[in-house]
Amino acid sequence: MRVDKVKLKELIKNKINRAGLNEEHAEVVADVLTHADLRGIHSHGAMRVEYYAERIAKGGINPNPNIKFEKTGPASGVLEADGGVGHYMAKKAMEEAIKMAKEVGVAVVGVKNMSHSGALSYFVQQAANEQMVALSMCQSDPMVVPFGGAEPYYGTNPIAFAAPSSSGDNIIIDMATTVQAWGKVLHARSKNESIPDTWAVDENGEPTTDPFKVKALVPIAGPKGYGLMMMVDVLSGILLGLPFGKHVSSMYEDLTAYRKLGQLHIVINPEFFGDKQVFLDKVTQTIEELHEIKPAKGFDRVMYPGEPEILRSKAYEKDGIEIVDDIYEYLESDVIHNNNYDNKDPFAK
Repeated sequence: MRVDKVKLKELIKNKINRAGLNEEHAEVVADVLTHADLRGIHSHGAMRVEYYAERIAKGGINPNPNIKFEKTGPASGVLEADGGVGHYMAKKAMEEAIKMAKEVGVAVVGVKNMSHSGALSYFVQQAANEQMVALSMCQSDPMVVPFGGAEPYYGTNPIAFAAPSSSGDNIIIDMATTVQAWGKVLHARSKNESIPDTWAVDENGEPTTDPFKVKALVPIAGPKGYGLMMMVDVLSGILLGLPFGKHVSSMYEDLTAYRKLGQLHIVINPEFFGDKQVFLDKVTQTIEELHEIKPAKGFDRVMYPGEPEILRSKAYEKDGIEIVDDIYEYLESDVIHNNNYDNKDPFAK
């Protein structure tokens, strides 16, 4: 079914609030999840609400964290999240990074001991909306084999990037460092369809086309993706003194415990590296020149990163956001959660 974005955000906020999160934090969670659904990234939208609600209700997210931001240098800082909800912590840390970059040109801000923060595009977009360039990266559950390995060590460890333009269009890249997202494997299971043998491996570390035999995902471009996910783990985990690699806690292992995840934002102020207007104009020129490139067979035109999501957002703004009926019914119900996620095997279903 289709739901107006304002109504969807309110339903999400109410459910998260009733689970035990204060209204200010629930507002940010709802905003981030609605942002994801509006862009068509439903794996990080309303479908996550019940998981968050269960974790909050069971004590695995701190509803009243003692948040501390420490400026550790002229262009650096660390936000201690104290087990708080990741969406709020990542947004707050990005606000600090933007403020710092406006003053000194660049900023590197880490977040320690947070929970899952959702779609990273939300946070880099914060910076782009302030005419800043931004990178964000974070850890995730061990679900990916390292290149040459047969068992998981790293998570999907996503990276996001944003750059503003003079036209108001933000270039946004938000990607996992795996060939394909876990949600695509689940989709293949629901359709009882096979998957390409480049997506995942079975319990023996061998490529599989059977989505029901998947026991780990594989990195993009082999050793290159492996190197990227290691980089993300070092910068958002080891650098901040947090659990790393296979030691990162699972989303589902124990919903009563804080996850202690890390995230890193890097913000660059174009004003400190040249003429800002020239920078913005050249980003716009890049977009225009990409649009002018002859499209390959099967494509209408070349789009810049983030453009498909912008087009989808415009359609959803007009016609409503597409939401699975069961998820909408849950959001409308009085049920906080159905005890579906605690100690769930991430590869089971």
